[in-house]
Amino acid sequence: MYFYQRIRDMREDNDLSQEKVAKILGITRQQYQLYESGKREIPLHLFIQLAKFYKVSADYLAGIETHHG
Repeated sequence: MYFYQRIRDMREDNDLSQEKVAKILGITRQQYQLYESGKREIPLHLFIQLAKFYKVSADYLAGIETHHG
């Protein structure tokens, strides 16, 4: 699993729109959509911000570990 699939899954599991997540990150929906689709690499600081927001480890969000908590 690529990490961009995990960030999409986390967003959908939390019933959030791309617009809402983009607002949380302080970016446009279009920018976020590029990260979530894998068309552009997400900057590390935004990746960490997402992990903190979802209360999961960066390893989990990256798909390195399979369980969170």
